[in-house]
Amino acid sequence: MLKLFLLTTLALVAFAGNSVLNRLALLDGGTDAASFTAIRLLSGALVLLLIASARTGTAEVLKRGSWLSAAMLFIYAAAFSYAYQWLETGIGALILFGFVQLSMLVMGMLTGQRPKKLELLGMLVAMAGLGYLLAPDKWQPDPLGFLLMATAGNAWGCYTLLGKGTKQPLNDTAMNFVRAAPLVAILMLFSWHHMQVSDSGVVLALLSGILASGIGYAIWYAALPLLPVSLAASLQLLVPLLATAGGVVFSAEQVSVKLMLSALLILGGIALVVRARNLPKAS
Repeated sequence: MLKLFLLTTLALVAFAGNSVLNRLALLDGGTDAASFTAIRLLSGALVLLLIASARTGTAEVLKRGSWLSAAMLFIYAAAFSYAYQWLETGIGALILFGFVQLSMLVMGMLTGQRPKKLELLGMLVAMAGLGYLLAPDKWQPDPLGFLLMATAGNAWGCYTLLGKGTKQPLNDTAMNFVRAAPLVAILMLFSWHHMQVSDSGVVLALLSGILASGIGYAIWYAALPLLPVSLAASLQLLVPLLATAGGVVFSAEQVSVKLMLSALLILGGIALVVRARNLPKAS
């Protein structure tokens, strides 16, 4: 039980750490978003490929993943990095998490899944929270940053649905990171004249790729089979809160009443959606 607790805690901290590390790297202006994305994805690919190959063999790993999933992974990572040029850590994580869950619910509806009333209520509550977060005042998030982070959330929602039911999530994730490499090369080609990387930016991007992404996913997939589905989904609600705390500690960001109320609505709405998904089906 202690081992499971430690694994789960480390994984959640790692996921929140991506937001903190990305924001820190862009804050001083010494590292651009494209370079951060490239270093994060390529270093993450290397670490995940090594870990997955050690577990099941390289030949087995190379069979996994898909180009569509890799494209969604790339869109998520790139939009995520660019969004943090304008968003604070906690706000970015909250928007991301809200759109991941909402996009998954909407895509389920579009493919013929009939949502439960509690799911619809949860979605409306979460949307109200996002709407309140966007209400004009001095705490309003930057519109472009919001749009980019919403794009990242939708892409990650698609990525999650594409990988739903896989029996080898670590191998799939490793190869999706590897398959994203050509897209990284295209991004760098178009961003070449605007590239700038500081020493601290490289370190932060490597920490994001190696620890928060690569090792973070490996730890999460080790803990996931031991967690009840409902508990695993509920625990992920902690990620935006951990990211917000990280922004306060490491970036001296302020937590406004508006952010707290928005978080309560968004995470509360998502909690209702999670609860509804785990209710037994009516016979």
